[in-house]
Amino acid sequence: MSQIIFDCGISLDGFFAGDNRSPSNPMGGVSGDIHKWMFQQKAFWKHLNMAGGEEDSADGKLIEAVFAKTGAYIMGKRMFEEGEAVWPEDLFKADVYVLTQEKRAPWIQKGSTTFYFINDGIHSALAKAKQSANGKAVRIQGGANTIQQFLNAGLIDEFFIHVAPVFLGSGIRLFEGIDKHKFDLTIVDVISSKLTTHLRYKMTKR
Repeated sequence: MSQIIFDCGISLDGFFAGDNRSPSNPMGGVSGDIHKWMFQQKAFWKHLNMAGGEEDSADGKLIEAVFAKTGAYIMGKRMFEEGEAVWPEDLFKADVYVLTQEKRAPWIQKGSTTFYFINDGIHSALAKAKQSANGKAVRIQGGANTIQQFLNAGLIDEFFIHVAPVFLGSGIRLFEGIDKHKFDLTIVDVISSKLTTHLRYKMTKR
């Protein structure tokens, strides 16, 4: 059975993205602050089929592990619109389900990435993603609002957050408006690194 997960970076004060997000200003311009640890890893750039990164460390193994375990992705329309023009071909190497009100034919890329546009809600997207994942994990890619929808519906099994040692002061909070009565949380891993702290939690629905 597919595990439902999310894996993302946040600032120390809990922000997933900055202010004024748009296709011309992805993540509100704070990606370099939150994801610096990831951009330094050769494993990240290898997944993009690009040369880059300065390190091949334990952080890179975590990046490889989440890509390896994921069989399908779900994301919101805003995240898709921010990435559509700049993401390399076949970035996800799996089926991606985009939550949107737009009716659009699937976007089939070279390789193994196909984007499907889902107009009838998170449960429909999840059912389709589970089928595509073929027993591997379904990763709720983002943005924050999409992750919040899945949390508040009681659909997340586990999450891995990477806390950057930076304060943003404002922006979009990852856990804004979460129903605190929906789950019990158990700490699974706490992994320190020079540029982030990796925290993995298991969620048990009450």
